[in-house]
Parts: sequence; structure tokens; C-alpha cells
Amino acid sequence: MENDLEGSESATLAEVRLILIGGRWAGKSVSGNTILGKDRFECGRTRTTQTEVRHVAVQGRRLVVVDAPGWSHSLSLTEIPEGDKRRFKLNASRCPPGPHVFLLVVPVDSAFSAESKRTVEEHMKLLGERVWRHTMVLFTCGDFLGGKTIEQHIESEGESLRRLTERCRNRYHVFNNKDRGDGGQVTRLLQKVDELTWDNGGRCYQVDEQTLSAIKETQREVAERAEVRRGRSQEQRSLMRTLIPEMNTLPELRVVLLGSRSVGKTLLRNSVLGFKEQEDGKRTAHSVARHGFAGSTAITVVDTPGWWKGFSVLETPEATREEVIRSPFLCLPGPHVFLLVIDVDASFNANHLEAVTTHVELLGEGVWRRTVVVFTRGDWLGSHTVEEYIEGEGEALRSLVDRCGNRYHVIDNKNADDGTQIAEMLEKITETVAGNGGDYFVPDGKIFLTIEERRSSVVEAAHVRKSQVVAKRKILRDNSQELQELTIVMLGQKTFGKSATGNNLLRREVFATCENESCQMETGKVAGRVVTVIDTPGWRKSPFYCSKERDREIARGLSLSPAGVHAVLLVVPLDLTFGEAQRAALEERMNLFEAAIWKHAVVLFTYGDHLADESVEEHIEREHGALRWLIDKCEDKYHVVNNAKKTDPGQVIELFEKIEEMVAANDGRLFRPEMGDVYPRIEENFGRRQLKLVLKQRLGEEYKRRELELMAGFRETLLELQEEVNGSKRSTRSMSLTKGIGFKKKDGKEKEDILSLKIKEEIEKLDKDIEMKSSSLLLGSMDFFIPDLKGENPDPSVAGSLPQREDPTSHFNNVLGWLSTIKIGRNFDNQMTLNFSQTSGYRSVLPYDDLDSEVEE
Repeated sequence: MENDLEGSESATLAEVRLILIGGRWAGKSVSGNTILGKDRFECGRTRTTQTEVRHVAVQGRRLVVVDAPGWSHSLSLTEIPEGDKRRFKLNASRCPPGPHVFLLVVPVDSAFSAESKRTVEEHMKLLGERVWRHTMVLFTCGDFLGGKTIEQHIESEGESLRRLTERCRNRYHVFNNKDRGDGGQVTRLLQKVDELTWDNGGRCYQVDEQTLSAIKETQREVAERAEVRRGRSQEQRSLMRTLIPEMNTLPELRVVLLGSRSVGKTLLRNSVLGFKEQEDGKRTAHSVARHGFAGSTAITVVDTPGWWKGFSVLETPEATREEVIRSPFLCLPGPHVFLLVIDVDASFNANHLEAVTTHVELLGEGVWRRTVVVFTRGDWLGSHTVEEYIEGEGEALRSLVDRCGNRYHVIDNKNADDGTQIAEMLEKITETVAGNGGDYFVPDGKIFLTIEERRSSVVEAAHVRKSQVVAKRKILRDNSQELQELTIVMLGQKTFGKSATGNNLLRREVFATCENESCQMETGKVAGRVVTVIDTPGWRKSPFYCSKERDREIARGLSLSPAGVHAVLLVVPLDLTFGEAQRAALEERMNLFEAAIWKHAVVLFTYGDHLADESVEEHIEREHGALRWLIDKCEDKYHVVNNAKKTDPGQVIELFEKIEEMVAANDGRLFRPEMGDVYPRIEENFGRRQLKLVLKQRLGEEYKRRELELMAGFRETLLELQEEVNGSKRSTRSMSLTKGIGFKKKDGKEKEDILSLKIKEEIEKLDKDIEMKSSSLLLGSMDFFIPDLKGENPDPSVAGSLPQREDPTSHFNNVLGWLSTIKIGRNFDNQMTLNFSQTSGYRSVLPYDDLDSEVEE
């Protein structure tokens, strides 16, 4: 690496190379102008969309300042678009040979949370661990500090900001960009840059040539493919335009919007219809039809509830699925086009593809040929084309666009008043309708009747449940009293909202809302009560990723209060389905304790805003039977919180009252587990999981072997058929020679040649598949061929179920579920034994060493 201080008697750099990085609207561009002493970077309401470089002489030395585009608040590398990752890595090459310092811009007028820290760390991973040696935190909005020092701000802001500054070796500086005339703040910054570079031996940060070459080669390939896609789209559009004159002018256009949450569907609807309404920030809970005109054409646009990005339909609540299915019935006789909305400021990977595919296919056949992909937030692309985004994101997005017939459009939401982009989109919609012969999607009326019957039954069952709960609470309320102290422990799956709920209960931020690995107990005075909340680590959905250590820590949470706990809150989110997989995971943890724990359990529903105008009882009755099992197990003790409404103390007070009623029903007894009994159960559960994993591997291998046998048998059948076709062709040629040249069966010969070619292609394809699957079998890889054990096979609800997407692993799971209930023991030779029922006559022995060799903890 180049040493910029070599041969110098002082630590002053003759040339200083700086790169400004950070989130959107952090103040990077204005800080760059402050450093340069003049307005060289455009700032204000305009976002930096591409990396910009400026050179200037300041205080007798050359400054090179690079302003990089701000990142979005992505909590994982998987959420960052692939093109953004590549360009972020290339920033260091914009000031060769490389920057002395990365100035990580953090505004002091905004909270710096655990999520903020994680976003920074995820982006810095792209540059490698060594980047931290070259990084300094540059705090902006220094005027916001008032009389506080920056050190006081760092300490008062919390652990996340302290850890970030420590990661940067406590190198930081403050800018007040409103006081541009204070040249001292720039002088002091440059002095700190000199010191940092001196500490690094005068070396700058450099990207190796191999990485640079690989990124540039990828960008070149992406640009070439993008140009091909754009050309193909233009050819298709030209062909579709020729069909429009043959189609009568559409007096009406009916459109349904589909997509995940927060991608901009409602804003797109308003733009299409010419509405000036501003989004109110509320989630679209129901499918809603709105009407307007585009010229002389009447337009109906149906907006639908969004699903969680990256979550398949198996994890979406029944109410959302139902609203998506009924959307075509709101624009009868049926929609001409479905607009599938995707935001370009986020990644699109295989999980997103599965989520989109499974939700769209709820609508049945004929959807894809009437679907146009609409990319929102086009301003994020900057100088790059939407085709570059499609090609650069990877196979998942490319395959989705191809499945939609290469029909796509991009909308710049920051320029919503530009009518040309909506006009062009309507042209593409018209071309799509023309390509379908002016036809529209006709929904099945039987499905609508099923939905309506189901809704009626749900409402009736919900009314019955609510009446029973109200009557029960009235009796308990007369016998309960307000407690001076409450001790609460929270249990639940990861990401279900336990920590955020704990903060809400205590009315202050004490629990980190990112992943916690250990129990945390906090106390505060709330509503006249001394409330102690114990937050426990969440378990993973898949049992194969759960360790003994985590289960031990979860169990330890219930023993932190020597006197015991008043309530065990079982946290369940309302915005995801609660099915058999979730039930099994929760029941496994509850079974670690005595059955009495259910007497102290309350189901706490989080994400209460998801209900909209639906009652929680309707949600319970509409959802999978596993949720009703849980509610019944807790004897109808449940409560809803909306953690987005932290200023509403009523929801917390009502929960405390319900807990006090439960305590009265328990005659004042608290729950305190016998930990001596809990730990052996944890060991037994872990052994059962090990067994289940081994059985999964062995069953999977047998499944692959059986499929290979079937494929080999099919190949033999094809070879025999090929031989018969070839024999027929030889017989035909012989007859031709016997009868003379004039005798030919041209049509028959051509058909035989085509059939022979198709058989040959199928055999070659089978050979490749057999080779690939044989290799997979030899490697012993379950992941390649056997799908993940996820989802469940929903049971019929109150009024019969809607069409469901079948889980291909449900039968496999049933077998594994049964096997996992078999009791496990040990014999005198330390072999693990499987104890079937005594009447079965079976007993199996599996060496414990065999398990250890096949299972990694």
C-alpha cells in the first residue's frame, strides 16, 4: 500500500482523500461543502443518487472529497440491492489510490438505535473488517447539542452509539453545518485525519485489483444484458401496438394492485387516478376499489393489503389472504390487468420471489399473462436504468419479469406530478389487454360465496367467544384487587415483538429490540404498580436451529424472580399466521415446565394495528386451528397491544387488570418452576431433536434413491420407445426403396423425426438430472433436494377453508412429528433406544455415537 507520510518529517498530508458515507438525509453533502469551503455538492431535498468527487485546495493542501449515495435502513446485507453493493465497494476507487479516511456521518438530532448500528455494520461488512481502522464518526447538526458536549451526547444516547464510536477507536468530530464561516471546525477535522493516517502508518484504504476487476466485469455483463432486455421489450411493445387497432376502444379499464407491504401501492393508485391525497401512513387492511378517469376511459383501481416481504403465503394471516382473493370481485366482471408492485430501493432474492409467487397464485390460473411489474421509487435508480436493476439483482427478479412476459414499468414517486410516466404505464396496460385479445380475468363466483359464508360464521363464532370472555371477566373482577407489585415474564419466537412490548409495559426503552441472547430483568413504576418485566431470548421457528443453551436460558428467565412470576405472556404477532409449526415450538417450551404454567399464561397479541376494524376474536376464529388451541389452552386469557401507540397507557393498564384477575383466579399463587425437573426435560428434548434430524437425513436419502430409481426406469422406457421409432423409420426407408423413388410418406417421416428428436432431448435431460441428483446423494446433502420443513397444512376453519397452497412437506412432517414423539431412553451400553408402545412389539436401538457422528450441535 502507498505510504503518504513516507519521507515526511511531519504528520501533515499534502493530499487528503476523504469519503463521506452514511444513511440518507444524514447531512453528507452539506458536510462535504463545509469541508470544501464552497457549495460543490448539491444538497437540500435532492438525494445523492450517484457517487460524486470534488477537488479543491484548502489550507495549503489538496483535498479530494467523495460524496457517496446514502443508504436505506437495511438491517441485513440480504436487503441491500446487488447493484448498490457493487457501487458501494467501488467508492474507494474514486479517489486513487484510495481514501485516507471514511467519514461516517451520523446526525445528532436523530436517535441512534440498535437498528441504526446494525445498518451501519451491515454496510461496512461490504468493505471488510480493515475499514474500521480508516473510519471516523462525523457528527452533523452540532447546533442541536445546545450546551452539551459531544461526549455527553454519546453517553446519553445509549449503548449502540457508544459501541459504534468504540469500533472507530473513539475517533469522532462534530460539524455545525449552519456555521459554515467557522473554519476552525474544518482545521480540527483535518488534524484528526492526519493523526488517524499517522496511526495507520501513512497507509490508505485500498481495494485489491482482483475485486475491482470482478466488479467492473459484472457491471459490464449487467449492462449488456440490460440492453438486450430493453430491446426485447421495445420489440414486444411494437408488436402489441399493432393489435390495438383490432381491439375496440376500452370504455373501462379495471386494474388490481398487488405487492408486499410498504412498496407504494396506495401512492401508485392515487397517481393513476389523479388523486392528490397524501398517504396517511396506515396499512391497507382491506381490498378497496376507487374510481376515476384517464381521458375518456373510466378506470377502476383495486388496492389490496400487502404481505410481509420475503414471507410466503403460508405465513400470511387468513384475513390478508382472503382480501387478496376477493379483490377481483370488487371490479366485476373482472380485472383487465394486475399490477405487481416492487420497490427498487430494496433487494429481490429467492425468498421475495417465493413470497410474490405464492401470493399471486392465490388468484388462480390466467393471472401471469395479465400481470405487469411496476417498479416504484424509481428516483433511487439515479442514472441507472430499470433494466440494469432487473439484470443486476439476480435470477429471482429476472425470472419474475420473464414470467410476466417481460412487461414492466418504473415510477418515480418523487416526481408524482409528472403525468408522462403514468400515461406511458397506461399505454403498456392497454398493450397488455390487446395482447390478451381485449379479454379480462374472470374470477370464480363460487369462491366469493365461500368467502361470504366463512365471514358470517367467523363473526358468529367471534361473538360467542367474546360474550364468554366478558362474562368470565365480570365474575373475576369482583374478586380481584390492584396489586402493588407485578412480575411478568415474556416468551415467544424471535421477531415476534417481545422486547418492544417490554419497553411498552415499562414506558421506557430498556430492552434492545434486536436479537438478545440472554435474559434481562428490568423494573419500573407504572400505573401505581412496581412492575418487573423479564425478557427472554426468542426461539427460532425451525427446531433444528434451537440449542440446549438457548432453552436453558429461556427456562432460567422464569427462575429470576425468587418468589415466582404472576404472569407468563406468550407473545404472538397478529401480522403473521400462527400454525402448527409455531404451536409445536411454543408447546415444546411450555412442556419444559409443570402443567400449572398454563394457569398463569396469557396470550399477548402484538402488532395490534394489523387488526384495523376487525376484532381480535374474529382474528382468532378465522385463523388456523393452532391459534384456537393456544387460546383454549390459556382458558381464553388474551390481550392485544399496539407497540406503535406507546403514548396510549390504556392498553397497558388493561393488561395489568387482566393479570390481576388471573391472579385472583389462581388464589394469589405465583408460578415458580422446579428447575431440577426442567433441565432433564431440556436434555430429553434435545435428544429428540437430534433423533428427528437423523431421521430426516435418512428418510431424505431414501427418498432421493427412490426417485433415482424411478428416473432410471423412465429413461429405460424412453430408450425402448426410441428404438421402436428408429426401427419404424428403417422399415419405412426399406419400403420406399422397394416401391421405387416415387413412393414417399413425407408427413409421417417428419413426424417420426420430430418424435425421435424429442425423445432424444428428454433422455439427455434425464441423464443430466440423474447425474446431478446422484452427486447430491453422494454428498449427503438434504438441502439440495429436500425442501425446508416450513409451513403447515391448515385445518378447516369455522366455515370451511378457502383454496390453500399445499405444503409439499406436510406428509413428510407428519411422519417426522410422529417419530419425534417416540420416547427416548438409554440402555446399559449407552445406546439410545426408541421405545414404541408396549403393544406394538417393537423396540429399536440406535448407538449414541452414531447420532454424534451425524449431528452437529
